[in-house]
Amino acid sequence: MSFDAGFAAALLNPELPVPEGLIDPVGRPAGKRFDVYRNNVVASLSSALEDGFTAVHALVGAEFFGAMAGVYVRMHPPSDPRMMYFGAEMPAFLEGFGMVEHLTYLPDVARLELALRTSYHAADAVGLTAERLAALPQDQLEATRFALVPSARLIRNTHPVLSIWRRATDPSAPAPVAEAQDLLIARPEYDPAPHALSPGAFTFFTALSAGLTLADASAHTRTEAPDFDLSAALSLALATQTLQAPEHP
Repeated sequence: MSFDAGFAAALLNPELPVPEGLIDPVGRPAGKRFDVYRNNVVASLSSALEDGFTAVHALVGAEFFGAMAGVYVRMHPPSDPRMMYFGAEMPAFLEGFGMVEHLTYLPDVARLELALRTSYHAADAVGLTAERLAALPQDQLEATRFALVPSARLIRNTHPVLSIWRRATDPSAPAPVAEAQDLLIARPEYDPAPHALSPGAFTFFTALSAGLTLADASAHTRTEAPDFDLSAALSLALATQTLQAPEHP
């Protein structure tokens, strides 16, 4: 193992010895200094996780989150110098972390928080507005394809994740009601925000993102959700500028 690889491994594993050859400014073995540095690195990465998953932190408590973050940091150290990518494995980590297996909604909350972050850093695009939609040729509208803007995120959940997230970040928010909540993350300007989707809307937006025309996406959705409200879904898309300029056949 190279020195760099051994240094990185020892940095995140307190059970490994201090790498050979490390000395302090006066030439003494740097064992204690390395231990301090190692603790500071783990603490900094744990703090970054707390900043990225504030709702998860609130739901499990500061002490538990700190201990859990230490486990996560050692299992999933940063693989990219850009810290906006750190924590991408958190939802899967929570699914396999036995001490929170009774909190079955926790991975979904982590997915929501991760989606908000990736949406924030996504590329800009001009979203479709009601005025732009009205200007399109009406006889071609059903055959038009509407892609989603890069910052849009769709999340399918089995829990009332939006309500749980709101209550975790704002204790005065209403208590969650036991029902699944599919979500759209939209960023019409600078800050992304989550929106609960009506029945069928998740399938509809997913179909549009797969390249189906407006008519085909609507028909496909109604096979799953006969009561799908196309007008409501389009109103949400226009209000949040989730759709890009159309591509005609």
